[in-house]
Amino acid sequence: MLQSYFHLNENGTSVRTEVLAGVTTFLTMVYIIFVNPDILSVTGMPRESVFVATCLAAAIGSLVMGLYANYPIALAPGMGINAYFAFVVCGTLGFAWQTALGAVFISGLLFVLVSLFRLREWIVNAIPHSLKLAISAGIGLFLALIGLKNAGVVVADPATYLRLGDLHAPAPLFAMAGLLLIVALEARKVTGGVVLGILSITLASVAFGYSTFGGVFAMPPSLAPTLLQLDIAGAVNVGLISVVMTFFLVELFDATGTLIGVSHRAGLLDANGNLPRLKRALLADSTAIVAGSLLGTSSTTAYIESAAGTAVGGRTGLTAVVVAVLFLMALFLAPLAGTVPAYATAPALIYVAILMTRGLAEIDWRDLTETAPAVLCALAMPFTFSIAHGIAVGFISYALIKLLAGRVRDAPIAVWIIAAVFVAKFAWLG
Repeated sequence: MLQSYFHLNENGTSVRTEVLAGVTTFLTMVYIIFVNPDILSVTGMPRESVFVATCLAAAIGSLVMGLYANYPIALAPGMGINAYFAFVVCGTLGFAWQTALGAVFISGLLFVLVSLFRLREWIVNAIPHSLKLAISAGIGLFLALIGLKNAGVVVADPATYLRLGDLHAPAPLFAMAGLLLIVALEARKVTGGVVLGILSITLASVAFGYSTFGGVFAMPPSLAPTLLQLDIAGAVNVGLISVVMTFFLVELFDATGTLIGVSHRAGLLDANGNLPRLKRALLADSTAIVAGSLLGTSSTTAYIESAAGTAVGGRTGLTAVVVAVLFLMALFLAPLAGTVPAYATAPALIYVAILMTRGLAEIDWRDLTETAPAVLCALAMPFTFSIAHGIAVGFISYALIKLLAGRVRDAPIAVWIIAAVFVAKFAWLG
């Protein structure tokens, strides 16, 4: 049955290989069940319910990707966009988390529409490569700032805005030790290096009396506090246009880039470099976003960590199905997730930031009209503490610099449209 459904022989794989690939992918991305509740709980969302929503959203997304699109790519709530949800939409802008979930729901529906009507190709292909790289790098810098802040490595200062924290305190010491451990494990190609680092710091924190051990296994907590609590009516608000656009653009670029990147490494692209069944894969991703918003978590997306599973031979959707089953089993780890302190998950944020910022190296630094908007976009995200503002700065500066440099035709029409929307937003809404 598995051979017939997933076409294992045609893809040169076996059930054993696919299961091993699924376990490998799961171990590289399971850190999200600890990190996502930690981030979203700052909005007032019940940590236990977010934990359940995270596991279920990852399971549903991975299951749809495996059964419908037949790709070895796993999904879960995305890093970066969860920080934007918590610290900007709910924190800086002051929207309730229910309204933020409504914005995620609307962005997911937009994603479904562009996937159905093939608008994705027009949007993605029209956005300059330098801005795509800058958005990813900027989100990485944004994550790094949050991770350093959660670790107590950087703290607020009225004179200099930021300064070094108290390095005699346990939190920054544990966090820096965790980061070094994660980087060392990942450099040595140890499967699950990130989650091993998180658990190691948690264990050390409990051993030294800084954290209270709550156990490992228990029945899953209730999902009721976040299930169907989204406020769609509240999200249909003029002030949330840029928020919905940010969710949508990040989801679109992240999903497409990850799908193409992982498939390229796995040799799943066709002779023309295209991904077969791309429409199905994008529909799986967008459906998972909508499902996640209904369950009570920020946007779900394809995970680049799926490349770890394809590296050991995963080639079909059976790999993603195995990941889905493991996330369902992880529902019983709620006490362990509750034991993990913020400074144990902070190193994971910083490590992901390191991976995301490497995209800046691919920018054409010889063309100032490309590099200037890209750098401005990336820097604006951490310095304005807003992914949306960073994207706005990127698009507006790209259009204006091309105009002033006499290279208007180099800027696609989509850039001008998006830039105009952001200018209108700043002009009328601030």
